[in-house]
Amino acid sequence: MLLENVASASGHAPWDGAAAESGESRGWTVLLPFFNERRYLARTITSLAAQDRSFRLILIDNGSTDGGADIARVTCRRLGLAFTLLREARPGKVAALAAGLAGVRTRFVATCDADSWYPRDYLSQATNLLAADGVVAAGAFFAGEGANGESVRWMPQRLRLATLFMPRQCHTGGAGQVFLTASLRKAGGFDPARWDLVLEDHEIMHRILKTGSIGYGPGFWCAPAVRRRDRASIRWTLGERILYHLAPAAWRDRFFYGFLASRLRARRLGSARLRENPYHHMGVLSDATPRSVRG
Repeated sequence: MLLENVASASGHAPWDGAAAESGESRGWTVLLPFFNERRYLARTITSLAAQDRSFRLILIDNGSTDGGADIARVTCRRLGLAFTLLREARPGKVAALAAGLAGVRTRFVATCDADSWYPRDYLSQATNLLAADGVVAAGAFFAGEGANGESVRWMPQRLRLATLFMPRQCHTGGAGQVFLTASLRKAGGFDPARWDLVLEDHEIMHRILKTGSIGYGPGFWCAPAVRRRDRASIRWTLGERILYHLAPAAWRDRFFYGFLASRLRARRLGSARLRENPYHHMGVLSDATPRSVRG
């Protein structure tokens, strides 16, 4: 794993342990893993740079071959955004997130996807949800690209119904999950030795629910890109979700790490299957130009 860092152009000082202990530890770190996502990275980073709360950005290049790390570096420098870039050679999102979490020194941590857009108040909404008693994580609902009032109004209603019917499981994806860092680490963090399959966002929530509850809110959302997939569905089936819901609490570990894990392996859905192929060598959808890093 290689760590690079540069000073930011906008006065955001590079992270250091002393600063974190003296006050920055109360803030946010955003983890942004990516593999061959140059088509989307600049737009995603630009939306994060516009947040109304300060944060530390940790980018994790999971073996890209499309120059995405250069896109990330140039975009962060252009926006004056403090950042760290890690290179994680082990393939798969779980390994990438584990590498990023190791560098987190703040109270809050968010996992974001490189192909998603985040509204300006995303971290503020997350902070409010995590301030509630007993809430250790929160999940953002997904709105469509170019989300408008209509989509943002109806999606929370669907999410509310889902949480009423199945309250002890996750109903949002890893593109929109945030955590109290201490609770995430207490739950074991991201660990490819424990779980190196898809549904890492549901598996981590399975564990973190043992330490508290998940918060959802009508103003907490993000917009993943609409894109054609070249792999099998990574969802668990409705039947699998219902079985998990009906399983006694004492049996849920056995369900996840025995029954569900074996079914996912049979479907060849390892964490590395999250990698996309059709876009690996496509151009950038922004004005960013190629040219990664702690900034």
